[in-house]
Amino acid sequence: MTDTNRNILYFVLVGLLILSTGVLYSWNTALFVLNFGLISAVMSLGVNLQWGFAGLFNVGIMGFVALGGLATVLVSMPATPGAWSAGGVGVIGGLLMGAATVVAAVVLYAKMQAGRMRGLAIFALLVVGFFVYRSVFDPAVARIEAVDPAFLGYLGGLNLPVVVAWPVGGLLAAAVAWMIGKTALGLRSDYLAIATLGISEIIIAVMKNEDWMARGVKNVVGLPRPAPYEIDLQNDAGFVETAASFGLDPVTASTLWVKVIYAGLFSVVLIVLFILAQRALHSPWGRMMRAIRDNEFAAEAMGKHVTARHLQVFVLGSAVCGIAGAMMTTLDGQLTPGTYQPLRFTFLIWVMVIVGGSGNNLGAVLGGFLIWWLWVMVEPMGNALMYYVTYFMPDGSGLKEHLLDSTAHMRLLTMGLVLLLVLRFSPRGLIPEK
Repeated sequence: MTDTNRNILYFVLVGLLILSTGVLYSWNTALFVLNFGLISAVMSLGVNLQWGFAGLFNVGIMGFVALGGLATVLVSMPATPGAWSAGGVGVIGGLLMGAATVVAAVVLYAKMQAGRMRGLAIFALLVVGFFVYRSVFDPAVARIEAVDPAFLGYLGGLNLPVVVAWPVGGLLAAAVAWMIGKTALGLRSDYLAIATLGISEIIIAVMKNEDWMARGVKNVVGLPRPAPYEIDLQNDAGFVETAASFGLDPVTASTLWVKVIYAGLFSVVLIVLFILAQRALHSPWGRMMRAIRDNEFAAEAMGKHVTARHLQVFVLGSAVCGIAGAMMTTLDGQLTPGTYQPLRFTFLIWVMVIVGGSGNNLGAVLGGFLIWWLWVMVEPMGNALMYYVTYFMPDGSGLKEHLLDSTAHMRLLTMGLVLLLVLRFSPRGLIPEK
């Protein structure tokens, strides 16, 4: 079997898995899997840019996905009435003072000669700058969070279409990735992994605790949508008539139609990013990145600036993850910082890339769909399996209760088993890099 035919077969099988979900469970579930599979495929493309192209071990994917979600609030939500007049200027001024303090410390470090005096001067500057920054920032934050705190208590956004937030999410993630890369990309791969994981936790901690920015753990709900609301479709006589012609009730038809619209939008984003990633892979820049990945010393000897190229691809991959995060928050309709966990938004994405095929964009997309389907469907399938396994056991049996209670762990067991099998029989992934 040729490589092309095998790849087509893989995607056909994944498509059949999603279709079987619709037939055996519900089409709402199947479209849910499809939509989040599309988002997961975009995340996998971003990680594949960093690891597959350049060998950068980024374990902070969760932070960049969360920044994309934050962008949807900052761009699409309306401004909170009275919040900007209460403390908006103070917050902006405080942040500028904090940034100016850091810049002044860097300049002082460069201008003064090394020694005890330089250390004392920088320390004094940072201490004074910190207290000045807090004296302006804290009162402004308190005034903003006092504006209808039960429902608002934050600045709000720009009230722009939510689709605009998707590229903005990529830009926000890229900007933070640039700042991280300037300091962390000189580290060895294992230290880089520790640094990115720690920084992603810092990003989540800031989002949870800075209520003035996006309500923290109180969450922002009711985000604008690029698709119509189901209730509006159900009140549309033309839509109800069309749904009846297909034998569907208006409630089910409206839910399916909204999910289909999301699937169309997400598919366009995935296709565009995939084409761009493929062009990058086969360009001179892509060949250079793979040469750096395979042997940094040889590439550097040929005149390539390894750290600068690493920074480029780190920023690009993080931007793609930011776009995926904005798409996911749009689909959820709310920003919930407490749900960003490394298991879901970092390590599961790594499993997708490894299983699909590191260094191969098509493999990353395949892994995104396949692993997400398994992540969603293994638990209900495990419930059904355990029901039949324990069917003949008497009620009240300790073994029966234990097996039924353990089905929640089938998801993690399956992820580990799939990863082990792929690494044993296809260590380069289902669709390996050529």
